[in-house]
Amino acid sequence: MDQHKTAAAPRSRFRAWVEAMRLRTLPVSVAGVLAGGGVAFYWGGFDALPFAICLVFAVVAQIVSNFANEYFDFRKGLDRKGREGFRRGVTEGDITPRAMRNATFILLLLDCLLGCSLIHWGGWILLPVGIAIALFAIAYSAGPYPLSHHGLGEVAVIIFFGIVPVVFTAYVQTRSWEMLPLALPLSCAIGVLGANVLIVNNTRDMADDRAVGKMTLAVRFGRRAMIHLYICNAVAAVILSAVAIAGRVSPVWIFGLLLFANQFYLIWMQLRRGEGAALNPVLGKTAVSMLLLSVYICCALFTSSH
Repeated sequence: MDQHKTAAAPRSRFRAWVEAMRLRTLPVSVAGVLAGGGVAFYWGGFDALPFAICLVFAVVAQIVSNFANEYFDFRKGLDRKGREGFRRGVTEGDITPRAMRNATFILLLLDCLLGCSLIHWGGWILLPVGIAIALFAIAYSAGPYPLSHHGLGEVAVIIFFGIVPVVFTAYVQTRSWEMLPLALPLSCAIGVLGANVLIVNNTRDMADDRAVGKMTLAVRFGRRAMIHLYICNAVAAVILSAVAIAGRVSPVWIFGLLLFANQFYLIWMQLRRGEGAALNPVLGKTAVSMLLLSVYICCALFTSSH
């Protein structure tokens, strides 16, 4: 009996760390880099190595942000056991606060070192961008004015999971800003879909967040406003995607975006009906749909590249 317990413990700790990474949300960071790679390919500048570095950098930065969110929310007493959202390992006692803190800052340091290697391709303009990303990863949950506690999370997501990864992933490969007319509307499309992931997350957690004074956008404006914002963002994403690729790809690809409009509508209907933990699958579907749209846009650009 004792031997069985001892053998099971490491596996339990492993699962706790995997849960802390919040795998269902990681497509959010992948989508922006993929879209940036599609832009670079269209301009004839795709470069596999900096693209791969951008991809790893983005995913690790999101994991750092997720770890920091769990650690600092625990430190501030903003989490409770049995919450509606995904299990929080630190709050539940699966992971010690010290281990989470150390993992957060070690990963951040390693990610910063990895990001610095991109200067070889993109130049020193990437340094302030990298610093801003690192600060965002922590400032989302920590510091004197945590973004996620003051209704600014969605805006930050649009910038750091949409505009920044799409534009700068394309830039480090093409070494040119000529791709901006394509990259900017596409980055905004990816960004608002990333904001939708956070909208689902914060709508699910409204009761928990309100109880501890965490003033997310959902707490400030209520469930109905978030549901309306979700569908507005989805429509905006489809329109922005169409604007980005119009005149560059076959019209068939433009009409294909209607499939995504239908998919977003079906997920929105689930959002309207669900509450609390029932929204966890909706969050996952929103993130995956964002990734699939990015893949679709890449396919469209690949078939029409210069």
